[in-house]
Amino acid sequence: MSPEPVERLGPAETRLVAERIAEAFLVLPATSWLVPDEAKREAVLADNFEILVDHAMRHGLVHGTADRSGVAVWFPQVGEPAPAPPEYDARLAAACGEWTPRFQHLDELFEANHPHAEHHHLAFLAIAPARQGQGIGTALLRHHHAWLDANGVPGYLEASSEVSRDLYARHGYQVREPFRLPDGTPFWPMWRNPEA
Repeated sequence: MSPEPVERLGPAETRLVAERIAEAFLVLPATSWLVPDEAKREAVLADNFEILVDHAMRHGLVHGTADRSGVAVWFPQVGEPAPAPPEYDARLAAACGEWTPRFQHLDELFEANHPHAEHHHLAFLAIAPARQGQGIGTALLRHHHAWLDANGVPGYLEASSEVSRDLYARHGYQVREPFRLPDGTPFWPMWRNPEA
């Protein structure tokens, strides 16, 4: 099977990317804690992710497979830091409603565990549920890793499941001590040094 072609996506596809991430992340334990109401979970997640994807369209890199079954959202953390998303607190409250404090808590955990050395941060890697296990995630990782390796830039991410942790480990990421949500759900910080 030939690798999936990967291309950079533009602002017109912001909502599509956010919805792809929400759909793929529904099965993760963390999303059940973030939005306990199962009936509202996918819509709240998509609205939240749209804030971050919109920001990545301006200050990061958003990649997708040709059929958009897989998407990856990267934030370069090199040189001058990017500004925060405009009106973030108000937009977060509008997106997340009564669960806003839970998303704020997650933001604080991510911030407290984020490395300071220069790197590219993989904020999201999401594959349509029906297409998982078909090499799409690998294609998206290899696409950007080629650039990271050529430019000597490390990669960083927070794995939100054992399956994703193990996938990233196969691609050269070293797992660090996990941090946890209040209900005990772990996230694994992972760091990848560029390959020569």
